[in-house]
Amino acid sequence: MVSPLTCLCARHFSRLEYTSLLRLSRTVSTTSRSSIQTQQFQPFTPPAPNSLPKAAPPRTYRRIRKWTRRFVYLALGTGVVYGLDRQFYASAITRSARTFRVGLITALDYKINFRPNPLFVESLPALHRRSAERLFELLRTNGGLYLKIGQAIAMQSAILPPEFQKMFAKMFDDAPQNNWEDVEKVIRQDFGKSPEEVFGISFSGDPNMGVMERTARASASVAQVHWARLKDGREVAVKIQKKEIEQQVGWDLWTFKVVTWIYSYWFDLPLYSLVPFISQRLLLETDFINEADNSERMAGLVAGESRLRDRVYIPKVDRELCSKRVMTAEWIEGVRLWDKESLTRDWGGKRRQGSPGCHGAPFDLPGQEKTHQTLHSTTIQEKLKPDRSWWKGEDGKGGLGLSLKEVMTTMVDLFSAQMFLWGWVHCDPHPGNIFIRRLPSGRSELVLIDHGLYVHMNPDFRHQYSLFWKSLMTFDNKTLGEIVQSWGINNADIFASATLMRPYTGGDNTTSGEIKKGLSAKDQSGRAYEMQQKMRKGIRTMLSDEKKWPQELIFIGRNLRIVQSVLKGNNAFLGSPVNRIKITGNWASRSLVESPDLSFREKIKNFGNHLVFKLVLFSSDVVFYTSKIRQFFGVGGGMEDDIEAQMKHIGKDFGIELNHGVFDG
Repeated sequence: MVSPLTCLCARHFSRLEYTSLLRLSRTVSTTSRSSIQTQQFQPFTPPAPNSLPKAAPPRTYRRIRKWTRRFVYLALGTGVVYGLDRQFYASAITRSARTFRVGLITALDYKINFRPNPLFVESLPALHRRSAERLFELLRTNGGLYLKIGQAIAMQSAILPPEFQKMFAKMFDDAPQNNWEDVEKVIRQDFGKSPEEVFGISFSGDPNMGVMERTARASASVAQVHWARLKDGREVAVKIQKKEIEQQVGWDLWTFKVVTWIYSYWFDLPLYSLVPFISQRLLLETDFINEADNSERMAGLVAGESRLRDRVYIPKVDRELCSKRVMTAEWIEGVRLWDKESLTRDWGGKRRQGSPGCHGAPFDLPGQEKTHQTLHSTTIQEKLKPDRSWWKGEDGKGGLGLSLKEVMTTMVDLFSAQMFLWGWVHCDPHPGNIFIRRLPSGRSELVLIDHGLYVHMNPDFRHQYSLFWKSLMTFDNKTLGEIVQSWGINNADIFASATLMRPYTGGDNTTSGEIKKGLSAKDQSGRAYEMQQKMRKGIRTMLSDEKKWPQELIFIGRNLRIVQSVLKGNNAFLGSPVNRIKITGNWASRSLVESPDLSFREKIKNFGNHLVFKLVLFSSDVVFYTSKIRQFFGVGGGMEDDIEAQMKHIGKDFGIELNHGVFDG
C-alpha cells in the first residue's frame, strides 16, 4: 500500500525523483520491522554495591578557590589601606607606591636601553623623552615636596638631556591651590580659633572688621598666599601651608631616601651621602616659624649693611599672626623680575613718588580706593584687593622707569653678601621670589620674599669659599688645589668651571683630558654613550672623599645657577647687563678684609691682597665691555652669552647639551 505522503510527492516530483523517494520509503519500512524487540521483557535490576568500582572523589577546585580567596583578601586589604591612607595620611602611602613604581621602571629602562643601539626604543633621545615625561607626570601628580624636588631638577636641567630641559621648564608654573575649607582647618588647628577671630576679619560685611580673600593670590608646592586687610588697615600676605603637607612630608622624605639609595647603588653615583642634609633643609622649609626667623635675621643683616640697606627690602613679619603652618607678613606691591617692559618703561606716576606701598607711598591714590562696603563681600571667588595700576599712567603703558643694570647689580650684590660676608644664603632666589619697586628718589629697590630655604656657612667654610673665589679670579692654582682637596675634591678645574658657570682655563685639565681620551665611536649616539660612561667615572674620581665634601655647596650652587639663569635668560630677557663674575669676585675678596671674625693682622694682610686683586679685575672689565660693544652693534651677545657659548662648546666635548634658559618665558 502506498502512503498518502508518497502520492503527494508523486504529484510534485519528476519520475526519477519519485522513484528515488519510493526506494527510500521501502528501506525505512524494512529497517523498522527488523529493529522490533523480540526478547522477553526483563525489569532493571541495580548492580550490587560491592560490584561497583570505588567512587572518585568529587572535584573541589581547591587551587582555584585558594587563589580566589587570596585575590579577594588582597582586593579588600588594598581597598582598606587605600581608604585609610586617603583619610588619615593624605594619600602619602599611595604617592610613595607610585614613586617606587615609576622609579624602578625608569631605572630598569635605563639599565636595559642606555647603550649606543637601544634594545626597546628607537634612540637615546627617545629614551630620555619618555623618562622625562614619566618623571614629570609623577612629580606633578604627587605634588607637595615632589614639586620642590622637580624645581631642583629644573635648576640642574642645563646639564641634563634636552628632553629633560624642555619638560622641566614647566615646573615653575603655579601649583593647584587648596579650597577654603582646607585653609580654614589649618588655621583652626594651629591657632584654636576661626580665621575671623585670628585676623579680625569678617565675611558677612561688618564694616568694623577687616577682610580677607578666600581665593589664593599665588599657590606654590607647599603653601599658598591670601591677601587680607586687617582691622587696623594694614594689608598683609597670609601664607598658609597646604593641609596635606604635614601628613605627607615624613613619607615623602623616606621615599626620597630609599629611591636615592637604589639609584646610588645601581648606577654607582655618590648621591646617598647628601640625602640627610637635603632632607633636613626640605623639612625646615615646611616650618614657617623657621621662615619667620630667617626673614627677620636677613632684614637685620641688610639694615646693618650700608651698601644694601637703601637698595634691598625684606617684608616685616607679624609674629602674633604666625604659627608653624601660617606666616603673616606685610603685603608687597611690585613688579616681578622677569617683567622687563614694566621695569624699564617710562614712569607713569608723579615726580618724587614711589610705586604703590613703597616707603610711605600710598597703595591707592585719592578717589581710587574701593569703598569699605564693596570690600566686605560674601562671594568666595571674588578678588577683593583693589587694582593698583595707576603707576602705569593714564594710558596704562607706563612702567617703573628703572635701569636694568642697577636692578641686576643689586641682585648680585645681595647674594654675594649673603655668601661671603654674612654666611646666611637664600637658596631659592628664582624670579617669582623677587619683586622690584621704585623708591620716591627714582632708584630701584629689590624686595626678597620666601625665606624658608636657607643654608648657614660657618666662618671657616665661608672664609675658605671666599678665598676659593678669589683664587679662581687670579688663577692661583696652588691655593685652589689646597682648598678643594680639603673638601674631598680630587680635581679643581672641573669644579672651578661648574662654580663659575664658565670655562676655567687656569687648571691642568687632567680629568677632562682623561674623560675625552680614547673615544672610539664615530656616530653621535655612540659618542654620547661613551662620554656619559666616562663622565660617571670622572665624577667618582673628582669626588675622591664625599664625606669631606661641604654639603652646603649643593644649595650654594643652586643659588649661583639661579642668579646666572636670571641674568642671562635668553638675551631678550635682561641682556647680560652686569659683570656677574667681577661683582661676585670683588665681594669674595672684600669679605676677607671686612669679616668681623678675622683678626686685625689677617685683615691687614688681606687688604694688601685685595688691592692687587682689584687690579686683576680690570681684565674682567675689558672682556665685559668688549662684549657690550659687540652686543650694541649687533655682532654678538653680552658677556653671559659668550660664556654660555663657550660652556656649550665644552659641554659637547663631554656629550652634554647645555641650556640655561630655565626661566625663559
